[in-house]
Amino acid sequence: MQCKGNISNMQNYRSKMLSQKVITVAGIKTLKMAFIFVFFLGFLPMSFVQAQITAKVSGRDLTDKDVKLGAEKTEEWLPLLKNKSVALVANHTSLINKTHLADTLISLHVKLKKVFAPEHGFRGMADAGEKVSSSVDKKTGLPIISLYGANKKPTKEQLQDVEVVIFDIQDVGARFYTYISTMTYVMDACASLNITFVVLDRPNPNGHYVDGPVLKPEFSSFVGLHQIPIVHGMTVGEYAQMVNEEIWLEGKKKCDLKVITCDNYTHSDFYQIDVPPSPNLTTMSSIYLYPSLCLFEGTPVSVGRGTDRPFTMIGLPGFSKGEFSFTPKSGPGSKQPLNENKECKGFDLLLFGDSFIRNSGNLYLYWLISFYQQSPEKEKFFNNFFDKLAGSAELRKQIIAGKSEDEIRASWTEDLNQFKAVRKKYLLYKDFE
Repeated sequence: MQCKGNISNMQNYRSKMLSQKVITVAGIKTLKMAFIFVFFLGFLPMSFVQAQITAKVSGRDLTDKDVKLGAEKTEEWLPLLKNKSVALVANHTSLINKTHLADTLISLHVKLKKVFAPEHGFRGMADAGEKVSSSVDKKTGLPIISLYGANKKPTKEQLQDVEVVIFDIQDVGARFYTYISTMTYVMDACASLNITFVVLDRPNPNGHYVDGPVLKPEFSSFVGLHQIPIVHGMTVGEYAQMVNEEIWLEGKKKCDLKVITCDNYTHSDFYQIDVPPSPNLTTMSSIYLYPSLCLFEGTPVSVGRGTDRPFTMIGLPGFSKGEFSFTPKSGPGSKQPLNENKECKGFDLLLFGDSFIRNSGNLYLYWLISFYQQSPEKEKFFNNFFDKLAGSAELRKQIIAGKSEDEIRASWTEDLNQFKAVRKKYLLYKDFE
């Protein structure tokens, strides 16, 4: 990758952020207006940004050393597997400390038959959207069955020798992050075959807020199955309970669901992920920015795929307002990135993601609106994927109509309040509000 502009050292910056505990809503508004201003002047001094970083949402900074994950509570889930044939839905994040859950199950003499792998594969190296082939794990000899290839839902034949399925994957709390869709399809299959489904829960790094448009049923797809907002504020265990009890499974069935909860986690906490959950979410800044930036994947604007810092920058060839530039290159995790080998001009958002976005408790639409407004080819700005990501055609139409972010956000209020009321019924951890 070739980059020009302000590039911050993430680790040094995070240590500064952890020591800075300024909490004012007024400061949030100041920083927001400053970043709107950058679109028109193309310049924002980093000293100003650092001086204005404040927080609306406050909580503890936690790592896996502070939280006891569901996978670590073997005393709770191991009895469920006694004398049972077991399948595992897992990827590279399915770790207990640094040991993969598959290895742990084998060491505990669990009858592990196979592993089902989601998007990005068992080892987490496949591109977004890239089909994943079934294979055999070299270390364990276990068959690895892809749920992002020939089928996204396990077949009856694939589950015929299974009595319990365990799900243990680190999620990031966005509707279009497909691990929760995979979980739903596996729950469907388990419900049809009377197979117990066990979720080993993990914290949600974006679990400290709920925001965004709620999906309309006619826009259901693998990047959004259910009528939930873009940021749902739930762990996978809580979400599984909602799917099951709201009767969202195929044929209105319910599965035999067991959730093994985490200890020492609340929805006010900021959970730091040590292992990137997918190839293009490699930093906490990218994870915080992802719910806001993924909407750009329905536009010609690059989010930095094909660079060493995906989802911490945005840019477009020929864009005149940005002071930061980068050139996407083909490589592991991004074999054919958008705008490959073309210089993109735009903005470095690393600092903004690790500070404002993390602490604001909101999606951020100003970049999307501004890039559209300054696009010379507005009729080509949104592609067919955008409405699936947004969950309806309304957001696209609102931006085209010139609505402000505040006006757009106001249109979500009723649907969000209805969702929050349903969400409350399934929470397993103390909420942020």
